[in-house]
Parts: sequence; C-alpha cells; structure tokens
Amino acid sequence: MKKLLLLSLIIGSAISVHAQKKSELIAEIDELKQKLDSTQNLVTEANRKERASTARAESFESQVTELQDANATLLKNLNSFAEVSNKNSSAINQALASLEAKENQLKGITDAISRNDSTAIVLLTNTKQTLGEDAKVKVAQGAVVISNSLDALFGSDTADSIAETASNWLNRVADILKANPEVVMTVEGLSMTGDIDLASRQARAVSSSLQKDFGIDATRLTSRGRDGNLKEGVDLKLHPNFGAFYLMVREGIKN
Repeated sequence: MKKLLLLSLIIGSAISVHAQKKSELIAEIDELKQKLDSTQNLVTEANRKERASTARAESFESQVTELQDANATLLKNLNSFAEVSNKNSSAINQALASLEAKENQLKGITDAISRNDSTAIVLLTNTKQTLGEDAKVKVAQGAVVISNSLDALFGSDTADSIAETASNWLNRVADILKANPEVVMTVEGLSMTGDIDLASRQARAVSSSLQKDFGIDATRLTSRGRDGNLKEGVDLKLHPNFGAFYLMVREGIKN
C-alpha cells in the first residue's frame, strides 16, 4: 500500500513538472514568435528604405548626368561666345582705327581751312591798308573781294581797254598779290545787261594788265565774265590756290 502511494506521488510530481515545462516552452515560443515578427518588420522596413535609397541614388545619378551634359553645353557655348567676342573686339578695333584715321584726315582738312580763314583776315587787313579805307573790300565765301567800277577801270561801261587813270590802283592790287604769294586771284567781269562777252573781255583786260604791266605770274590769275544780277563792274577775288589746296588735302588723306 505504501509502495502504491509513493509511486502515485512520484507520477504526480512528474506530471506536474512536465506540465510546468510545457507552459514555459509555449511562453518561450510565443516570445520567439513576437521577436520573429518584430525582426521581419525590421527587415521589411529595411528593404523599403533600401529600395527608396536605391531610387534616390538612381535619381541623383540621372541629375548628375544631366548636370554634366548641361555643363558641357555651357562650356561649348562659352567658348563660342568667347570666339565671337574676340571677332567682335577685332572688328571694333578695326572700326576705331578707321575712325581715328578719318578723324585725322578731317583734322587736316579743318586745319587747312582754319589757316585759310586766318590768312583771309590778314589779307583783308593788308588790302585795306594798301588800297585805303574807302576801297570796296569784303570777305565772301573765304575770299577777299575787291570791287571797282567800269568807269574807274575803263573810262566807260562799254570799253574793254584799261584807262590810264586805273594804273595806280592796279599797281596797288599787284603789291597785295606780291606781298601774299600764297594766294591767287580770280577776276570777274560783271554784266547787268546780259553781255557776258563784254564782261569777259573786261576781266581779261584787267588780268592782262596785272601780268604785263606789274609782273604778276599768269598762273596766279584767272578771268571770266558772269551775270552781275543788276550789278556791273569788276570783282577781284583773292583766295587760296584751290588746286594746291586739293593736292595738300589729298596727300594728307593718302598719308
């Protein structure tokens, strides 16, 4: 009887221990399942972040490629711009050099005209001193113009031979020409009747007298007749040698 009782106690104890271990195992299994689920969630999240990171990396790589292409295009455009800029700079420099040359040419012409204007003032003063304050002298279009009547020069308005009384006046005109060798003279016969032929002969008579009687070089004298527009007489125009002036300007332009 005692043996049976002892055996029952042993079996009961064994069953109790087994039941206890089983519950502990179940609890451990549950805990492991929870850890497994948590680990799986972590792995899933990690995979999601990896895919997102991979996508961002690919996007960055694409942007880098685009930026590299854009940078290459900008460098190419910059080189083209620099080349065009250099060409434009060269063209501008050539244009400036051409403008400077033109300015120098114009300066030479302007200086020559200024010298002529200064000469005209001096010549006007010299003419008035030589012919007297009552002489008919004026400046027109850069020339000093000395006027005299047909009666004073020819004795009448229809004659074409120099009167003896005009000799002294022509001598003083010749003195002006000799004192100013850089100027020439144009003798104009003025007609208010339309007889240009008579006016031309009268102009030639004055020019011939200055040459033959007073030693003025023929190359410094030109004569012509023209319509005086209700005015008659003779105008003696003292002016620069336009042929020499033209040659001087042309030489300045060539240089």
